[in-house]
Amino acid sequence: MPKFRHLISIDDLNREDILYILDKAEEFEEVARGRVKLKILEGKILANLFFEPSTRTRMSFEVAMKRLGGDVINLTAQEASSIAKGETLADTIRVVSKYCDAIVIRHPLEGAARFAAENSDVPVINAGDGAGQHPTQTLLDLYTIKKECGKLDGISIALMGDLKYSRTVHSLIKALTLFKTKIYLISPETLMLPDDFLEELNGNIEKVDLDDVIDEIDVLYVTRIQRERFPDEEEYRRVAGSYRITADIVNGRDFIVMHPLPRVDEIDVSVDKTKNARYFQQAFYGVPVRMAILTEVML
Repeated sequence: MPKFRHLISIDDLNREDILYILDKAEEFEEVARGRVKLKILEGKILANLFFEPSTRTRMSFEVAMKRLGGDVINLTAQEASSIAKGETLADTIRVVSKYCDAIVIRHPLEGAARFAAENSDVPVINAGDGAGQHPTQTLLDLYTIKKECGKLDGISIALMGDLKYSRTVHSLIKALTLFKTKIYLISPETLMLPDDFLEELNGNIEKVDLDDVIDEIDVLYVTRIQRERFPDEEEYRRVAGSYRITADIVNGRDFIVMHPLPRVDEIDVSVDKTKNARYFQQAFYGVPVRMAILTEVML
C-alpha cells in the first residue's frame, strides 16, 4: 500500500516515511543519470500545473517521469488560457484530473495545493504554494544532506537568508525537527522566522550570527531574498543584498553549502569551484527523489 495518496505538506510524512522515500530515491539514482533504463511508469501521464514560474522543479519532475517511461503534459502560467477566461481552480483541477494519473501543482496562494487535492480524482503533489510549503524540495534537501554528510541525525545546520517568506525553509525546518539536528537561524531581523511558526516547533533551534557558528556547522543552507513575496517594495529594498557568501568565507572549512536556487547575489560565483558547493548536485538529486514520489503515488 502507498504511504500517502497526496503529498501536500511535509507534515503528511513522519520520520519513517521520509527515510523510506530517501532509501527509495537512492535506488533510482542510476536511472536518473540515464545509465539504467526503467519503464515502470510506461502508460502513465503526469500533469504539471505551474501557475508560478519554475525551472528546476518543473523540469526535474518531467525528467523523472520520462526516465521512468511515462509522459508529461504541462500547463504554465503563460498558458493558463481558460483560467484567464475566468475558470475556477476547482474546475481546472476537476478537468485536468480526467486527463492524467497524477498532478503536480505550483500556485502563488498558500493552501491551493490542498484545495486542489480536495477536487482531484488523482494524486496531487505540492510543488510550492505561496509562502506555505514545498515538500518535494525538502525531501531532496534531506537526501542531499544524507548523501553528502552521511547522516541526518546529529548534524548541525545553519539556515541563512529569507526565513520569513521562504516555503522551502518552512518545510525543511519542520522535517529537520524529526531528526536529532541542531538548527541555527541566521537572518535580517525583518526576515526572521515568524514567532508563531517557531512556537509550533519542538526542536533544538537557536537564532545566531554566522560568525558564532561557522566552525561548528555541517551545512550552510542559503536562500535568496524573494522579491516576489514582499507585500511592500520598500521593505524589500531595505534588506536586499544584506548577506553574501564568498569563497573566502568557506575556504578551509568542512561544511557544505546548499541553496534551493535560483540564486541572485547571496552566493558569489567564487564559491562554485570550492569543495563546499553542493547546490548544483542538490538540484540533480531532485530527479531520483521525485522518481521515488511519483512511483509511490502512481503504482
